[in-house]
Amino acid sequence: MIYLDNAATSYPKPQLVSMAIMNAIKKFGANPGRSGHKMSIDSAFEIYECRKDIADFFSAPGPECVMFTLNCTHAINMVLKGLLKPGDHVVISSLEHNAVTRPLKALEHQGITFNEAKVYPGDNESTLSSFRNAINSKTALIACTHASNVWGIRLPISRICALAHEYGIPMLVDAAQSAGHIPIDLSETHIDYLCLAGHKGLYGPMGTGVLITSLGDTLSTIIEGGTGTNSESYLQTEVTPEKFESGTPNVIGISGLHAGIKFLKTKKVSNIARHEHQIINYLYENLVDIKHVELYMGKPVPEHFVPLLSFNISGLSSENVAAILNDRGIYVRPGLHCAPSAHRFCNTLDRGAVRICPSAFTKKQDIDFLLNCLKKIHIK
Repeated sequence: MIYLDNAATSYPKPQLVSMAIMNAIKKFGANPGRSGHKMSIDSAFEIYECRKDIADFFSAPGPECVMFTLNCTHAINMVLKGLLKPGDHVVISSLEHNAVTRPLKALEHQGITFNEAKVYPGDNESTLSSFRNAINSKTALIACTHASNVWGIRLPISRICALAHEYGIPMLVDAAQSAGHIPIDLSETHIDYLCLAGHKGLYGPMGTGVLITSLGDTLSTIIEGGTGTNSESYLQTEVTPEKFESGTPNVIGISGLHAGIKFLKTKKVSNIARHEHQIINYLYENLVDIKHVELYMGKPVPEHFVPLLSFNISGLSSENVAAILNDRGIYVRPGLHCAPSAHRFCNTLDRGAVRICPSAFTKKQDIDFLLNCLKKIHIK
């Protein structure tokens, strides 16, 4: 089996992650922050240590800025629905995932509006001008992906953040496809709300996500309930991160995510990025020579792309290609990837595309086998 669907969920997980999950089931079986016995305290300490290591990994001001969520979508919804007020306007990119567009569409009945800034692959100046032109007097947030989950296009996030702050506008970044694949330093980018998927490039288990922000006081809650603190009050605590973490936390998942962060710290994101870019560029250079392969982007150079590539085969739907590869033990993702805006961007909304995303564990021979299978696909 060759797994190349890491943009959806990374697989395999590092052995360290599997071991951490098994250890958590045995060692952290009590509810953290709800009891005073040793197992409860140990569970709470594990969550705190993960929070602290995530803050350090992304250069956040401190562990109190790290909120655990179900996934990246959950984190994005927390910001959009906790920040925006009737009459507010939001600027997004022309490449957004439904995790951004659907919540904004749902907020339209409250009088919240949004528009898309066109992205120009490889041309950061034009992209930046597009965002500047999309801002108006009611713009209360810029929310955009760090990298397209369909085409791998990197947005100039640091410069867009600087532009947003020039106008006094906060910035939300969907880093589901960038975190763990390329370094992210909050002390340099100054992202206000960083939303992360724990189960992708961070190598944690599914059911884990993170919101990192030092502006928790600007957000209203979308879920209230027990936090293990101030239980005598009917009012939700205003103290972060507890303010945003009502209910029993996913201790086992968080412990697995903690191990994923440790794996990345040991291997170093820069080394993983170098490996994944070598893999994806090798794939691109060989796909160019296969006549029936349709490519939509230029060479995925690290400056402008994350290590991800989508293509089609002439005369076949993306689903048919994925089915053929599946029969040969190669797992890829066809279709629209929950990102119709990105497919509209390349006129592939009618057929989708076949997406390839390597991981730290992908080998060159995996790509050689994929290429050999693609060459043998017969077009009628």
